Parts: sequence; structure tokens; C-alpha cells
Amino acid sequence: MWKPQTRFDKEYLEQTLAPDFFEFGRSGRIYTKEITMSAPMQEINAKFPLKDFQIKLIDENVALITYISEVQYEELEIANRSSIWSKTLDGWQMRFHQGTPVK
Repeated sequence: MWKPQTRFDKEYLEQTLAPDFFEFGRSGRIYTKEITMSAPMQEINAKFPLKDFQIKLIDENVALITYISEVQYEELEIANRSSIWSKTLDGWQMRFHQGTPVK
């Protein structure tokens, strides 16, 4: 999701985001699947690899992913990130995501 070729690919997002997906953004705003899919294409200056990337299985069909993002906008923005993914017949889908700013 941090690479423009997937982040702004409508077909990829349709498959990857669950129908009821929502996000509590780093900004404090709430984003739905529809809002996320309608975001205009832009450059994403994220640092890779994602820092402290971890996958924890809650059960065989649910995973919690956590990491720290570092993205350069006008300033370097650092955030703790977490998302919940569920396994479906079509593969893994993100159901929830949250970004919390790090001062």
C-alpha cells in the first residue's frame, strides 16, 4: 500500500480492501474503502523497508500487522501503524488500518 503502483490501482484495492474496510488515519480522519479508492495519484516518499514490520496471527484466518512508517512530505512524518487482515476465499483482505503519529 506504500507504493504508488498498488496504492492507486483500483483493481488491486478492490481485491485487497474488505467491503467494510475503514481507517483511522494518522491525521485523525476516518477513511472508508470508497474514500481510499478515490484518492488522487501522488508520489509516496516512504522509507523502505518498513521499520519493525511484524505479522502476528490472531488465529488461522486473522492477522495483525504492525510497523513504523517514515514518510517524507514537507517534514518527515513518523507513525505507528497497525492493520487487521482476514483470510477470505479470494485471499487476504485488509479490514482495518490505523496510523498514530509519533512525536
